[in-house]
Amino acid sequence: MEAFRRRPGFELADRADAGHRLAAALVEAAEPAGIEPDGVLLGLCRGGVPVAVAAAADLGRPADAVASRKLGVPGHTEVAFGALASCAGHRSRSTDPELVDRMLGTGVTGRRLEEIVAREGVALARQEDLFLAPVRPVAGRPVVLCDDGIATGATMLAAIDAARTAGASRVVVAAPVGSPSAVRRLRTVADAVLCLHVPPDFHAVGAYYRAFPQCTDEEVLAALAAGRGDGG
Repeated sequence: MEAFRRRPGFELADRADAGHRLAAALVEAAEPAGIEPDGVLLGLCRGGVPVAVAAAADLGRPADAVASRKLGVPGHTEVAFGALASCAGHRSRSTDPELVDRMLGTGVTGRRLEEIVAREGVALARQEDLFLAPVRPVAGRPVVLCDDGIATGATMLAAIDAARTAGASRVVVAAPVGSPSAVRRLRTVADAVLCLHVPPDFHAVGAYYRAFPQCTDEEVLAALAAGRGDGG
């Protein structure tokens, strides 16, 4: 488990607590961030799934998942140069062109980047097989994309594009905490962004949680069973 230096002030108990707080905020939010009767909440794999399921339970809405994989910079994998996402059978890829150009200028080859994309594509396919069946209908419905926090926004950008490609009528981003730069970036592409805490001195997402363990396959599957309301 990764260790985080906890930040003073805003603090979440765990991902379920994050989901409950987001549900309350969605109820209070004005259009276009409010929740609609036919809306569905989708959590980004992995950590966003328990957040979405907790929020959906409070709201009386279904919850499901979006498969997602970060594309990490070689040697600095915590930094994303892009991401892959899959929603309701539709895949998307996002990249940061400026960061890619800087990487290429420092000797990272295009072939190396494509190798990373290919490797993460295999991992994405595993998530699709494990977490995305049965597929939740998205076309024509408003979607709330949930994550446990937004650091760079790379995976959320890919998820937004995948949800739009799947036919979502509206895409709202919901997260308990995020960096100012990522939130600004997401507001240019989502219909609305609901982020409870946007600290100017943002640190790692886990620094704002008392408990922030990695989510296992079993935990994600159990959460999805509850969110789908079908036992599997």
